Amino acid sequence: MALRDNLPRYVWMTRDGKDGRFVPTEEATVHIMTHAMHYASSVFEGIRAYKTRRGTEVFRLREHMRRLLDSAKIYRMEVQYTLDELVDITLELIRKNEHEACYIRPLVYRGFYELGVSPFNCPVEVAIMTWEWGKYLGEEAIEQGVDVMVSSWQRMRPNTLPAMAKATANYANGQLVKMEAQLYGFTEGIVVTAEGYIAEGSGENLFVVRDGVIYTPPVSQSILPGITRDSVITLARDLGYEVREMPIPREMLYIADELFFTGTAAEVTPIRSVDRIPIGNGGRGPITKHLQEAFFKIVNGEVEDRWGWFTPVYPK
Repeated sequence: MALRDNLPRYVWMTRDGKDGRFVPTEEATVHIMTHAMHYASSVFEGIRAYKTRRGTEVFRLREHMRRLLDSAKIYRMEVQYTLDELVDITLELIRKNEHEACYIRPLVYRGFYELGVSPFNCPVEVAIMTWEWGKYLGEEAIEQGVDVMVSSWQRMRPNTLPAMAKATANYANGQLVKMEAQLYGFTEGIVVTAEGYIAEGSGENLFVVRDGVIYTPPVSQSILPGITRDSVITLARDLGYEVREMPIPREMLYIADELFFTGTAAEVTPIRSVDRIPIGNGGRGPITKHLQEAFFKIVNGEVEDRWGWFTPVYPK
């Protein structure tokens, strides 16, 4: 279902840099001359609330909000709300929208005052949205995997745009990768660095499995340090797998035993082919399946929250 057909009742947002409030979604508008619309001066997060056996809980909410504030700091945006306040507002918004499970989108952006490259005179605005959203790469992708291509577009180099910030500007690069892949008949694209090493998907981190060892590009390869990525690394090591963060050449994709994406939206999604070359047996591999099972047991509340990753939405 398209988002425009599945709108929540409320959005929380500030206006003119003043205190935020809950507003009906149809009233959650911004001025056409908002600085962020012209210069991509905004940062955001993607977070999920799951319907677990313990009730509705948000996955790694504090870590996501910390990254939001870190991204804003990199772009010299002073946010008037603390991490604790953003957490509390998010939980209240989920309750007001009566979600059992949802996707959460906090946004910090430069608002309307004047237009020009310098953003300093424009107020720093904050908005938080929630909506119900299924599997990002499709329901069947979780089991069957997706077909991807190596994009002709490159990931931005270090010291051009800050890859550690989850900034909307970075996703102009991601859009080009995604559109190219879809127009050529693939579900997703993989982008490489200017040096030819693997970086990530258009909106997901990437893992390679070879001879029982799990590899993933390091943060130095201009990747976003994903929170689901970190969770999967933690789970993999806990399950006894060796995980190596190292530069990965393009050709390693083709000879991998398994490949998979991770991300808040993608969760843990297998890759069955790259550039029409089947990966492994051409389907979901055993290690990917093992990690999926461990991940979904965590987010469904089937096992104890050993790492304190969940924040309950509704008081017991």
